[in-house]
Amino acid sequence: MDDAEARRLRDLALLRRVRDRMDREYAQPLDVAALARGVHLSAGYLSRQFKAAYGESPYSYLMTRRVERAMAMLRGSDLTVTEVCFAVGFSSLGTFSTRFAELVGMPPSAYRRAAAGAAAGLPSCVVKRATRPVRNREARRAHPGLP
Repeated sequence: MDDAEARRLRDLALLRRVRDRMDREYAQPLDVAALARGVHLSAGYLSRQFKAAYGESPYSYLMTRRVERAMAMLRGSDLTVTEVCFAVGFSSLGTFSTRFAELVGMPPSAYRRAAAGAAAGLPSCVVKRATRPVRNREARRAHPGLP
């Protein structure tokens, strides 16, 4: 194995650590600089490599994870939208509502109303897959004829 291949494999392992940290600590205040420090990389290098490996920036990945967790909480708890917002790591209800609507296609309160009872009786793994947020560019890729 040459040096370039060894570095690529090392970087992929570091990127997995960053992604795993975001999955575990999604509710904590995380930013690219802190994530990069945790694996001894520069923020710019981490962002470029993460996007190359996973197809989205670390920030986008984290926002998607937070919205996924919020969707589950809105379906399965009696917490208010504001409580869910802070529980998943957002510090602003406005930012939460905007990101949620971008990814899900409706505001959190409308999602809660629409989801009430819709997933009753389905296994959680099916619900999770069926309700995963889809970014607009992912939807366009899945349907090439769309603008």
